[in-house]
Amino acid sequence: MYQGIRIAGFGGQGVVSAGILLAQAGVESKLNASWLPSYGPEMRGGTANCSVVVTDGEVYTPIVSVPDTVIVMNEPSLPKFEPMLKPGGLLILNSSLVNSRPERKDIQVLCVPCNQIAEQVGLARVANLVALGAFVKATKAVTLESIAHAMKKVYKRAKPEMLALNQKALQAGFDAVK
Repeated sequence: MYQGIRIAGFGGQGVVSAGILLAQAGVESKLNASWLPSYGPEMRGGTANCSVVVTDGEVYTPIVSVPDTVIVMNEPSLPKFEPMLKPGGLLILNSSLVNSRPERKDIQVLCVPCNQIAEQVGLARVANLVALGAFVKATKAVTLESIAHAMKKVYKRAKPEMLALNQKALQAGFDAVK
């Protein structure tokens, strides 16, 4: 099993955080994982993306140039990252903020209103976890339980009620995929 993922959006959307969680979830699942962030010139509000590899084999490079899955959290990231996706790959679109649709016909597209679901859960800034929940359901690369365990390690200072909200957002994203 090999899953190369790119997660992209604005700084402040939790793109980098989602990548760390996904890589740690891979480790929690006894897989090999890597995570490599990339920031635009500004942090909050600028562009951000990260490469994540989760595999039961060797991680030869942390850079994912032809991803199996791309998670797009904002409009500007779609034209930038859609072309990278391998043929037959999965594109997860945050349809709350991305109004355009992909041009390619050789990929799978999953539209999830991440921000809308996050607001229903109780906090708009957990949209990244909604996207991760959708990713887990669509790919089965890791489990919801492994991400929940990863949250405790990655968010060591988080209050129990925030961890519970994060898990609720993760589950809501998972449930949004039919």
